Amino acid sequence: MKNIERVLKALANKRRLAIIKYLKKEKQATVGDIAEHINLSFKATSKHLGVLSGADIVDKQQQSLQMWYKLSPSAHHISKYVSNSLE
Repeated sequence: MKNIERVLKALANKRRLAIIKYLKKEKQATVGDIAEHINLSFKATSKHLGVLSGADIVDKQQQSLQMWYKLSPSAHHISKYVSNSLE
């Protein structure tokens, strides 16, 4: 039950939904790319990505000095439904 609550809380934010929409389109992106696309600071974008990562909605991978994010293939079915609904 706590997992569902965490997913729903993570999805209940327009910036995080914008991040999910962007990652759905781009497949993978750096924090800087995401921040630029959604018009938000690097630091704030990182915090939003931390929430999404904590809810297992996105996966992260360090490559050199940059952190790359993509939608998690093992995400909860609720987050998959929401990401499929974003256009």
